Amino acid sequence: MTERVLPLVVRIERAAPPRRTDALEAAATAVVLLLDGAEDSAENGGQWPQEVAEWQDGRIRKVVRRARGAEWRRALALPGITVAVGTAEVRVHPPVPLDGWPRDLARLQVSGTELVDDVAPPEAGPDDVVLWVNPRLEMTAGKAMAQAGHGAQFAWWGAGETDRAAWRGRGFAVRVRTAAPGRWDALAASGLPVVRDAGFTEIEPGSATVVADAPWLRVGVPEV
Repeated sequence: MTERVLPLVVRIERAAPPRRTDALEAAATAVVLLLDGAEDSAENGGQWPQEVAEWQDGRIRKVVRRARGAEWRRALALPGITVAVGTAEVRVHPPVPLDGWPRDLARLQVSGTELVDDVAPPEAGPDDVVLWVNPRLEMTAGKAMAQAGHGAQFAWWGAGETDRAAWRGRGFAVRVRTAAPGRWDALAASGLPVVRDAGFTEIEPGSATVVADAPWLRVGVPEV
């Protein structure tokens, strides 16, 4: 079986970079849209069901690269799905072989995703899908986008058909928030799905990066 990786491209124009939280939320939503389209099309054709199935049978690795100007336009010309959240645009492409990236994606830079928020994001609501980020880790926005994508994928895997239909009706919107240290400890021990990084870049292997929180995941979980 072919080992695959999921490419995510974030648009970072020099004069108008996106806010960090917007980029993380766009990446997470893009991943779920890809999963939803692949599952729906497994019977109906299209939307890369084989590529997604092979990728999900492996390590669900995600790599985020940045693009601007002509680079972004070339990314748009390749198969994929673009998601816009606030100031951010992120494009997810079908999973590619680990050593077989399309040229126009392979040439994009991984570094240079040091994004910031110039306004505080709003509070998450009780019915939101929330991806809680570990406050004790330092990650570039690109690394955090990949981790948010993992968390969103865990939420998708844990959802039943009714849950997915309701989430689909909201455009698979997510909230990405950094937890306060005390709350992070409670979340990580709560039984909610925890993303643990493989340690390829930036942080130690096994580091807990994100906790996925959604109404359907809280059943039987203590309130945190």
